[in-house]
Amino acid sequence: MSKRRNNDHLPISDIIKDFVDTNRLQTGLDKVNVQDAWAQMMGNGVNNYTTAVQLERDILYVQLSSSVLREELSYGKDKIITMLNEAIGKEVIKKLVLR
Repeated sequence: MSKRRNNDHLPISDIIKDFVDTNRLQTGLDKVNVQDAWAQMMGNGVNNYTTAVQLERDILYVQLSSSVLREELSYGKDKIITMLNEAIGKEVIKKLVLR
């Protein structure tokens, strides 16, 4: 006899959220979401010079192969952080480090 659960009628989004929370997967998902957001927002011009995008806690490390581009992006760090957090839908990034 199968056990009936009281959450048979939950929306799939709630079930997935519970699964993610239970298995502590949110950090990994945030890392992937940040990488995707960087690629989409920055476009091919910047992506061609981006060699690594890594989220550690609330710091986003972006490695660039162009020192000129790194200098240009450094002027707009706050705006980039805001745009990426908005694209992700929550405040994941508090600091941006360009290398």
